[in-house]
Amino acid sequence: MLIEGKSLSDKEKANSDKDLAGHTPMMAQYLGLKADFPDTLLLYRMGDFYEVFYDDARKCHALLDITITTRGQSAGQPVVMAGVPVHALESYLAKLIKLGEAVAIAEQVGEVGASKGPVERKVVRVVTPGTITDTELLADKQDAVLLSVSVQGKRHGLAWLSLTQGEIGLAECSDVELPGWLARLMPAEILVNREQQPAAVMRARFPVTNRPSWQFDGTLGQRKLCDQLGVANLQGFNAQELALAHAAASALLAFAEHTQGRALAHVRSLRVQRASDLLDLPPATQRNLELTHTLRGETSPTLFSLLDTCKTGMGSRTLRQWLLHPKRDRDEAVARHDAIAALQAHGFEPLREALKSISDVERIAARIALRQVRPRELTGLRATLQALPPLRATLPPALLGVSAAALTPPSDVLELLERAIAAEPALLPRDGGVMADGFDAELDELRGIQQNCDGFLLDLESRERARTGIANLRVQFNRVHGFYIEVTQGQVDKVPMDYQRRQTLKNAERYITPELKAFEDKALSAQERALAREKLLYEQVVDALMGRLDSLTQLGRALASLDALAALAERAATLNWCRPEFVPQPCLEIEAGRHPVVQARLAETGGAEFMPNDCKLDARTRMLVITGPNMGGKSTFMRQVALIALLAAIGSYVPATSCRLGPMDAIHTRIGAADDLANAQSTFMLEMTEGAAILHSATDQSLVLMDEIGRGTSTFDGLALASAIATHLHDKTRAFTLFATHYFELTEFPAKHPQAQNWHVSAVESGEDIVFLHELQAGPASRSYGVQVAKLAGMPASLVRQARATLEALEARQNAADDQFDLFAAPPAPPPASEPSPLVEALAAVDPDALSPREALDALYRLKAIARG
Repeated sequence: MLIEGKSLSDKEKANSDKDLAGHTPMMAQYLGLKADFPDTLLLYRMGDFYEVFYDDARKCHALLDITITTRGQSAGQPVVMAGVPVHALESYLAKLIKLGEAVAIAEQVGEVGASKGPVERKVVRVVTPGTITDTELLADKQDAVLLSVSVQGKRHGLAWLSLTQGEIGLAECSDVELPGWLARLMPAEILVNREQQPAAVMRARFPVTNRPSWQFDGTLGQRKLCDQLGVANLQGFNAQELALAHAAASALLAFAEHTQGRALAHVRSLRVQRASDLLDLPPATQRNLELTHTLRGETSPTLFSLLDTCKTGMGSRTLRQWLLHPKRDRDEAVARHDAIAALQAHGFEPLREALKSISDVERIAARIALRQVRPRELTGLRATLQALPPLRATLPPALLGVSAAALTPPSDVLELLERAIAAEPALLPRDGGVMADGFDAELDELRGIQQNCDGFLLDLESRERARTGIANLRVQFNRVHGFYIEVTQGQVDKVPMDYQRRQTLKNAERYITPELKAFEDKALSAQERALAREKLLYEQVVDALMGRLDSLTQLGRALASLDALAALAERAATLNWCRPEFVPQPCLEIEAGRHPVVQARLAETGGAEFMPNDCKLDARTRMLVITGPNMGGKSTFMRQVALIALLAAIGSYVPATSCRLGPMDAIHTRIGAADDLANAQSTFMLEMTEGAAILHSATDQSLVLMDEIGRGTSTFDGLALASAIATHLHDKTRAFTLFATHYFELTEFPAKHPQAQNWHVSAVESGEDIVFLHELQAGPASRSYGVQVAKLAGMPASLVRQARATLEALEARQNAADDQFDLFAAPPAPPPASEPSPLVEALAAVDPDALSPREALDALYRLKAIARG
C-alpha cells in the first residue's frame, strides 16, 4: 500500500493535462484526482453514490463483491465503473480497512451549476487502517495505532499515534527489541522508509505503507514535534536527544495530516517510553500468558477479557494500555493500589452505575478536532457533561481530589450544547433537524415557513376575501406557477390595483401580490436555506468546541482512568483478590496463588475447585525444578506466578492470599512447542531460538519460565541442553526461574546447585487409574504417569496394555543398566564463570533473524553435536 499525495512539478502537470485531453470533462476531473493517489482506492462522489472507475472498480468488485458495469466512453475507451450508496459508505469502508486497503474520499465541494463543466470535487480525507476515526470502523476496546519506524544500522526510532487518543509516543530500540515493541503496540498500520525496510516489520502481520525516504528526517521531525506541541524545544519531555525517533515522527505527522486533510489540533501531548522504564514482556511472553489473545488467536478467555468489566470503551482501552505497558517503577502501581483500596472502602458500585451514562469522550474530542464529529456524538457529550455532578458525588475524597479539575470542564461547553443541539438530532447535518429551536432566529423563521405554510395561506385567503369582497377568492399553489390568487372572471372587476396577473384561464384569472411573492420566495427556498443555515450554525458550534479541546481531552482521560480503576476494584472484590506488597529486596513470595483465568473458567463451567499453590523465591532460592505428570498443573502453576507478578506491576490486586514482590525488570517464557513453518523453523529450532533470546536478555531481576525445554529433539540431546540452560540460569543469570521438566535426571540438579529446589505436582494412583491433585509439593516426582494420561485421553485399551508392558520392560532394562553405570552420578565440572561453556556460546551466537532456513538447519546440527560433547 502506497500513499504519496505529493504535488506535481510544472512539467508533470503539463504531461498530465496532455494525457487527459481526450477524456470527457468528468473523467478528466476524476483522473486528475486519481493521479495524486495512484495506489489508493478513490471513491468519487456522484449524487447519491460513490463511484470507482477502471482498475479501482475491478478491485472493489473482487474485494466487496459489488456489481461492475461499463457505461459510455472516454478517450475512445469504455468506462468501467462500480459504486456504493452514500448511506452505506461506512459498512463498505469497514470491509476495505479490514482488508488493509487505503481509501481516498472525493466529495462534491462546489455548487451545482455554479460553473461550466462538472461540479468541483476534491479529496477531503484519506482513510487508512492506522488513521481511521469513524466510530463504525473502530474497535470499541482497542485503539487504531499508526506506527512509524526509522532505521539506522541496528537501531530503530519509533513514533506512534492514535488519532482518537491525541498523544504521540516516542521510543528507540535495537533490532532485537523491535518485535517486542510491535507486540506491545499492535499497530493497525506501519509507515516505513521504502529504501530501509526493517526485517522484523516486514515479517510481522501488520499493514505496511511505504513512504519516501526524505520524509524520515530527524531535524524536520523535531521541528514538527515542537510546532505540534506548541513548545520551543523538547527538553521538557526528555526527548531532545532521540534523533531516530524524531525522524520517525516526521513521517508520522506528515502522513496523519495528509490523510485527515488538516492539522491535528487535538494532539497536544507527548509520551517518551524507554525499554529500561518498562517491565519487559517479549512477544513470546504475551502469547504464552494469553494476555489479550488465546493461543488460538481468540480474544477470550484471556487475562484482559477477565479484567475488563469497564463501562466505557475508553476505560477498556486504558486498561489494555496498562496491561501491555507495565512500568518497572512501582510508584504508579502503588497509587492504583491506593485508589482500589479507597474505592472498596467507599463503595465502587455507585461510580460504575454513573459511568453507564458516559459517552466515549476521548473519541468525540478527537472527531471535534478533525471536524468529523456528528450531531448524535455531541448529544452524547452533552449527556456526559450533565452526568458529571452526580458522578463526582460517587468518588471517594482521595480520588476526587486528584481528578476534580479534569472532571469539571468549563460550564460554557454544556450551556452551548444544551442551547444549540436538538434533543434528538438527525444522523448527519445535511439531513436537517440538528439545531435546537430557539437557538437562531433566522433558522426558526425558515423552519416556521416550512411548518406553517398552510396556516399562512389560509390566513391570507381570509384577509384578501375581506379586503376585496370576493367571496370565492382562493389562494393556491402548483409546481409550475408557484403561489397564486385565483379569481373567477365574473369577479375580476373587484381585483385591487396591487394584484399582478400571473396566468389567464378560460373561466378565471390568477394573480400574485407583493406579500404573496415575498412569501413564495421564502417558502420555495426555505428548506434549502434552512439546511445551509443549519450547516453554518453547526460549523460555528464545532468552532466553539475547538477552543475547549484541551479540557475535553483531559476529561476523557480522567473518566477512562476512573473506569479502569473501578473495574479493577470490582474484580478484586468479586474474585477475592488481595493487595500485593512491594519490597526492595529480591523476592517473589505468593501464598495460595491462583491462575485467574483458569479459576474463572472452572467457576463458569461448574468444575472442581481450583487448587491454590504457594511460591517462594528469594536470594537463597532462585530456581524451582518442577516435575510431575502431564495434566498435573505444572504449566498452570508457572503461568499463574507470572500473571500475579504482572497484575501487581500494573497496579491491580492479585489472585492470592498474600503476595510480596521485589524489583522485577522482565518476564520471559519458553512454554509449549510448535513448528513455525512460515519461517522454516522446526519445533526444536523454535525452542532454541526462544531459549537463546532469554539467555541473552534475562537478568537477576527477571522472572523466567522454562517449560519442557529440550523436548523437541532426542532424549540425550534434550537432556544435555536442558541441563546446560538450567546451569546458566542458576549460575550466571541468577534469574528467578521456574523450570518444569520431564527429565527426571534433572531432579539431581539441586544437589549440586544450592539455590535450586525440587518441587512436583502431586497425583494419586488407584489401580490403573490416576487422580491429579494439582498441588505443588516439595521434592521430585516419582514418575510421569504418561500411560495413565494416554488412557484418560481415550487411547484404545489394547494400545494402553501394550504400552504398559513395554514400559515395564524398559524400566527393568534401565534399572539393570543403572546398577552398572550411573549416567549423571559424576557430571563433568562446569567451566569457570569467566569462561562460558561451548554450548552457551553456541546458543548465544544463534540469531534467527539473520539465518536462512539452510543456515538454521546447520546451526541445529552444530548445537546437537556440542550437546553430545
